[in-house]
Amino acid sequence: MSDAVVKSADRALVVLEFVAERSAATFSEIADGLALPRSSAHGLLNTLASSGWLVFDPATKLYSLGLRAWQVGQRYEGHRDIVAAAQPRMDALAAQLGETVQLARLDGLENVYIAISDSPNPMRLASSVGMRLPSYATGIGKALLSMLDPADAGHRLRAIERRAYTAHTVTGADELLAVLGAARAQRFAVDDEEFTEGCRCVAVPLTRMDAAGLYTAMSVTMPTFRTTEEWPRDVLGPLRDTAAAIQDSLGIAAP
Repeated sequence: MSDAVVKSADRALVVLEFVAERSAATFSEIADGLALPRSSAHGLLNTLASSGWLVFDPATKLYSLGLRAWQVGQRYEGHRDIVAAAQPRMDALAAQLGETVQLARLDGLENVYIAISDSPNPMRLASSVGMRLPSYATGIGKALLSMLDPADAGHRLRAIERRAYTAHTVTGADELLAVLGAARAQRFAVDDEEFTEGCRCVAVPLTRMDAAGLYTAMSVTMPTFRTTEEWPRDVLGPLRDTAAAIQDSLGIAAP
């Protein structure tokens, strides 16, 4: 950890992220999951609860995010314009295709979902706004990484341990860079059961705003059994049309 990092502040942020990812967690789950000394964990959790960042339920012994976290989150405007322009068009695309449409931005080597339009079908992808997934194992993540300079993408990939989520997950850095090169050339990326068995995804880059460090991509995700022999081409056309409509509404060019 850098000398410039304040350990107590860093621990507080890590605790908030840990609880947010799980919706709720007990004291033991937090302390053990983050390897925190129990003596300091008590004080840290009490401070976060008393200031409204966490809420403690004495009946269930669970900590969850507090109102303060929601209030601060509502003030974040980094991708508000993009979501506002994209959401109604994503809703229309989900209705047209009958599949889940997602919008994500790149954060390090993870894709963070910032808008979702659920499939009207009862069997569909379970995801939520705010969810973070490893970009190298998802279609939308690879679309995001394809917008980076290849040297930057390679540096990010080699900096982490890349695990296989299914038998189809590509984990080799050189192989992944070749995949990203192909995605960059064809302007779309796919996930063919690489993150979840029985699930396919096709994604396209949406925006690249270098000054703001904001890279976004949009995807259509569906169960493998609902794909046709023409996949992903049969989905790619409507997806690209929707992306172009969003870009036009924002007054930006395709990345």
